[in-house]
Amino acid sequence: MKIKRVVDKVFISSRLMNKNDVFIHHTAEVADNASIGKNTRVWNNAQVRENSFVGQDCIIGKDVYIDLEVRIGNSVKIQNGVSVYRGVTVEDDVFLGPHMTFTNDRFPRASVSDFELYPTVVRRGASIGAHATIVCGIEIGEYAMIGAGAVVTKDIPPFALAYGNPARIHGYVAKNGEKLCFNDMGVAVTSNGEQYQINSKGIVEYVEK
Repeated sequence: MKIKRVVDKVFISSRLMNKNDVFIHHTAEVADNASIGKNTRVWNNAQVRENSFVGQDCIIGKDVYIDLEVRIGNSVKIQNGVSVYRGVTVEDDVFLGPHMTFTNDRFPRASVSDFELYPTVVRRGASIGAHATIVCGIEIGEYAMIGAGAVVTKDIPPFALAYGNPARIHGYVAKNGEKLCFNDMGVAVTSNGEQYQINSKGIVEYVEK
């Protein structure tokens, strides 16, 4: 039930579940009941487990592992060696850097098989750098940027730039990755004219034109 409540809130666009419209490398292993979207590419030695969802126009790199019941949105890029474990949901347009990894058990023991699974959500447009570790039970906000090698132990708000061990917020970035500089009114304008503001709750928002 805990997993379902989290998944119900995420946004993943509709997808076409037809393996005739995807590229699956001959060394990859994709479960018969996994759902793979149109124009998605699954590369060397990747494994996509049972009852998982992968959206359209995704790249699943070499040696990627996608666990049971994982949900991945459209236009997601998963680089080589990434592990996406059960309980993780990845929304559209997310970038997962080489060899970053998720977790799903806060108190792991080899002798315990019936552990409590803590769900993790990566919101639309977020990027996670190479070799970062995402401790389970948290949310990475829309268009947040996680630096390489970071160990993320708590929620990261939208557009935040976070890195270090443990990861801390070191500023905010635009959708294109440009660092935001806010004026005294809490407004930032990027080089391409996009506008962002800090709302009454202290959260950075994109201002629609």
